[in-house]
Amino acid sequence: MNALSNNVNAAIVSGQLGLQRASDGITQASTNIAQRVAGASPGQPRDVNDVLADAASQSLSSIRQVLPSGGDSLTNDLVGLSVNSINAQASAKVLDTVNDTVGRIIDELA
Repeated sequence: MNALSNNVNAAIVSGQLGLQRASDGITQASTNIAQRVAGASPGQPRDVNDVLADAASQSLSSIRQVLPSGGDSLTNDLVGLSVNSINAQASAKVLDTVNDTVGRIIDELA
């Protein structure tokens, strides 16, 4: 019975940790995406520093097009969002299975 208790506890901790990590990943990816979208909104008043920063950024962008790249950051954030969503579903399934198992054990002992 002690081994079963340890396995159930380990499964609960694993499921909770997985959900927390997935939640953190979803939050981070969502925040990154929101910041990218907010930074791309037109019609905001601009000062000289913003114009100069954009000019420098466009110059760097031209250079980056020539160099090999590791992928688009927005794409990485979207993939991260999807992966973390799947991880959250899997962790929730672990917790659901543990709940069912504990319920069966209680039914059998009662």
